[in-house]
Amino acid sequence: MLMARQLTPPLLFFFFCTLLSLFPSLSSAAYNVSYDTRSLIIDGRRELLISAAIHYPRSVPAMWPGLVQLAKEGGVNAIETYVFWNGHELSPNNYYFGGRYDLVKFCKIVQEAGLYLILRIGPFVAAEWNFGGVPVWLHYVPGTVFRTDNEPFKYYMKKFMTLIVEKMKQEKLFASQGGPIILSQVENEYGFYESAYGEAGKRYTIWAANMSISQNTGVPWIMCMQFDPPDTVIDTCNSFYCDHFKPISPNKPKFWTENWPGWFKTFGASDPHRPPEDVAFSVARFFQKGGSLQNYYMYHGGTNFGRTAGGPFITTSYDYDAPIDEYGLARCPKWGHLKELHRSIKLCEHALLNGEPKTLSLGPLQEVDVYEEASGACSAIISNTDDKNGATVVFKNTTYHLPAWSVSILPDCKNVVFNTAKVGSQASVVEMIPTDLQPSATAPNNDFKGPQWDVFRERAGIWDAADFTQNGLVDHINTTKDTTDYLWYTASFHVDETDESFRSGKSPVILIESKGHAMHVFINQKLEATGSGNGTVPRFKIRRPIALKAGKNEVALLSMAVGLQNAGAFYEWIGAGPTSVKIVGIKNGTVDLSTSKWTYKIGLQGESLRIYEPNNLSRVNWESTLRPPKHQPLTWYKAVVNSPPGQEPVGLDMIHMGKGLAWLNGNEVGRYWPRKASPHEICVQQCDYRGKFMPNKCNTGCGEVTQRWYHVPRSWLKPSGNVLVIFEEKGGDPSKIRFSTRKVSSLCAHIAEDHPSFDLERLQVSSMEEYKKKATVSLKCPTSTRISAVKFASFGDPVGSCGTYAVGGCHDSNSESVVQRVCLNKEECELEVSQKNFDVNLCPNVANKRLAVEVLCS
Repeated sequence: MLMARQLTPPLLFFFFCTLLSLFPSLSSAAYNVSYDTRSLIIDGRRELLISAAIHYPRSVPAMWPGLVQLAKEGGVNAIETYVFWNGHELSPNNYYFGGRYDLVKFCKIVQEAGLYLILRIGPFVAAEWNFGGVPVWLHYVPGTVFRTDNEPFKYYMKKFMTLIVEKMKQEKLFASQGGPIILSQVENEYGFYESAYGEAGKRYTIWAANMSISQNTGVPWIMCMQFDPPDTVIDTCNSFYCDHFKPISPNKPKFWTENWPGWFKTFGASDPHRPPEDVAFSVARFFQKGGSLQNYYMYHGGTNFGRTAGGPFITTSYDYDAPIDEYGLARCPKWGHLKELHRSIKLCEHALLNGEPKTLSLGPLQEVDVYEEASGACSAIISNTDDKNGATVVFKNTTYHLPAWSVSILPDCKNVVFNTAKVGSQASVVEMIPTDLQPSATAPNNDFKGPQWDVFRERAGIWDAADFTQNGLVDHINTTKDTTDYLWYTASFHVDETDESFRSGKSPVILIESKGHAMHVFINQKLEATGSGNGTVPRFKIRRPIALKAGKNEVALLSMAVGLQNAGAFYEWIGAGPTSVKIVGIKNGTVDLSTSKWTYKIGLQGESLRIYEPNNLSRVNWESTLRPPKHQPLTWYKAVVNSPPGQEPVGLDMIHMGKGLAWLNGNEVGRYWPRKASPHEICVQQCDYRGKFMPNKCNTGCGEVTQRWYHVPRSWLKPSGNVLVIFEEKGGDPSKIRFSTRKVSSLCAHIAEDHPSFDLERLQVSSMEEYKKKATVSLKCPTSTRISAVKFASFGDPVGSCGTYAVGGCHDSNSESVVQRVCLNKEECELEVSQKNFDVNLCPNVANKRLAVEVLCS
């Protein structure tokens, strides 16, 4: 400070300029982003981009730095996110950019991590997000039709996109201002639906592109899955595989905006998984065939908090089997295997983007793409697309073996540093460790260990003044306008005491047909039936015997939405709710109530009073009890509990509940529904990675609950005094609700002698031989834990997989003691598969022996 005061103005200016040059992160110099047929060009240099999708509202701000850093450690150099219009513009001109929707904060965290950002503004996003990200209120602006040459839609779309662009400009977040945003997207997968809108669809596409370019962001714009893109934008691919994709214009680079490393889940369906070998295969093939930008959708899927899930029937979990799981932990081996792939691909970057490409056939389903530069530098990628058999090929007078459905990467056209089918990175066993809810205050009964519960029960049907009454059944969504999941339909009818149904003893039957999504049927305040559709067919029917009484009978239908439609041509017009209600077996026939007088009430009483918010808890008369009622429908439960111990991520175990909503300290945990998948679905014990992947190829969990645990971010929890509020629709056992902490309990590695092994951290292509090493197992426990025990170790031909390893016919008896010596009581260790550690000469009849290890971390 003293020195600065003594400097003359010219010297002072020189001093600060020098300071900024020493600390470039303090400056924000603009840089140019353009493109050619090969790639994006950033400040005059072609760049190969590996991007990770992380949607800011699907996690919480406290998680963002860790997620971005873990993605960076995984070898990505860009983050991608949609912008969620309906999360930001809650009603016309009523904007929200706080909490999980603090887009600027998220962008700056990406910038601070030194990563690029791809901003897919849309503003239609699909994304299994409620209503595809478009505000529901827009559907009710007179004359509006979504995603076509429609003036109201275009007006609001342009207005919102301009708002977002200006907000980014104000914060200097575009690359042209020194920020991280290098690409923006308008629209999303419109090519699938454009033809449904006829010429108006084509005009809309041109308008959207021109409107975007007019924003003057200084970065290119993309349109994904657009089959007739205007020349001003770059068309891109979304799929499980994009190696064969070519942009419409030969002057555009080959971009892959959505590589799906897993798939989403729907309530009542089994759990899809995509093996890491196949994800790596797809990425390597894309870069082999001239791709230069690849984005994982999703790299971290996160959570559909509150009622943000779309579908309908998309689960609250949006885990997506992504490299980073819903709770923010690396999913291993997928995360680690892709990390090694990214390092290997980046070693080839200069040749891939600047060398002359040449494809050579090495067999019927084998080929090599060679990228050779004028300097003589050379990189090659060899693939075997045979989905059953491995192959031995010869390239540049050297023999290479490729497993089935695999790709090998040779940064110097000689040495294989990575093969997609050979997974050598560690796997982890992750468990949900249950912990009972601990009361924040001592219960009156000291012998009772659980929390005190406060209980409030809703009335079935009209709980206050009716919203309206009319003849016939109304559409659910048009009535609620998505202000709530719930809509009550109530009607009454009279049954004479002399009715044949009473004398015969044969119960009448209620028949209901509904467009979706779910419903509870109450007759005279008693829950008599429940029905629902599913993620494939939202429509459903209910046929159930019911008990009636002589005189007036009331039928109260609680119709429920489970997320709104999020994609498709004219998707905004898809409705929900009952279309037919009949009672069979009374009055000598059938009574059709469909056109009767119905009374309607939107939402629940507890919702209306917002009793899930801490400041509103006293708005109803709660009844306190240590033993809350079980299997009671339409019941609110409240408990004040401590945070579970430790710092591990937390989930709410709802397996013993029925269906409903949950809040913690006023934060929306989301919809819970421990609905079981059909036992008749096709599930696998072990997935064969070979061959093209489809969402139903490698499913698990048939006959099991689709989602048991519901993510509660640690930042929502206080040490004590946490208010947990549950609304249970049909009945459960709240005494069995638990917190569970997500922990890595053990680590595994399984590696063969011939596994490609280089020091990828320090590897220089110009001197690869110096970095070659023996196949090596690397194990690393989570922070603050160490390897506490060796559960299994065998060098030879071990069998099984992580958690089920067993000794095979060939086994080095010293395996366990070697692993203990090298790894025990360490946070991480490396173990070379070599003669100094194992008897590599045992079992000479066993070719390519393997080391399998499982250790415990604590």
